[in-house]
Amino acid sequence: MRIILVLEYDGSRYCGWQSQPKGCSIQDALETALSRIAKEDIRVITAGRTDAGVHALYQVVHFDTFVQRPISAWIRGVNALLPDDIAILWATETSEKFHARYSALERHYQYLLLNQSVRPGIHSKKVGWYHQPLALEKMQVASEVLVGEHDFSSFRAAECQAKSPVRTITQLNISRQGNLLIFDLCANAFLHHMVRNIIGCLVYIGKGKYPPEWMSELLESCNRTYAAPTFSPAGLYLAGVIYESNWLLPNLTEMPIIPGLSTTH
Repeated sequence: MRIILVLEYDGSRYCGWQSQPKGCSIQDALETALSRIAKEDIRVITAGRTDAGVHALYQVVHFDTFVQRPISAWIRGVNALLPDDIAILWATETSEKFHARYSALERHYQYLLLNQSVRPGIHSKKVGWYHQPLALEKMQVASEVLVGEHDFSSFRAAECQAKSPVRTITQLNISRQGNLLIFDLCANAFLHHMVRNIIGCLVYIGKGKYPPEWMSELLESCNRTYAAPTFSPAGLYLAGVIYESNWLLPNLTEMPIIPGLSTTH
């Protein structure tokens, strides 16, 4: 039997999604809880691996088991065994043809960037931060050249294991709510650190280090060494994974702005 789970988590205190020998990952915590409910070893497959410090509002995994349990056991039962910063939101039994990674059509990420002179306190692990004023319009113009199918080698981490650097970005929108910049990115898949490297380059443009035209030059160069440093993981959220409607996963909901963040400066 194959089970799909949708979960959310605060990645602040974890070493990322992927299982580690020290057991410090979100996958480790989830598999431990699932194995206790199933009374057998459970291994999960995820739609996408998030880095250390990155959060998820809608992560999708699947696992196989011979054990019969009510769906409530895979939600409430597992949640009772998980740390408070990881929660199962939804579960269902599915066909063995479903694959959390390979059945996914698109991944949706959001980045929240606090743009004000002083660093955040209470939200320090929930948002990125940049202290100088950023020109939204220049960033928006620069972002347009990244939409479509491209070789994203300039935005790829050196340790990226993807066979090809070619990806298709279907959406890259940037908006402002007060002192909060919100980046919305959708693509068929993302390379390692690709979103955070894009954000870093857009910040370079927003602060005036380079003109918007620099983004085209950087993209065409296919050279990571020309790009900005990788930006902080704190403001990055896996906001959704999109599948064919026949898999009947719950609809994605718009990510809310974090309660308490000032948007008046």
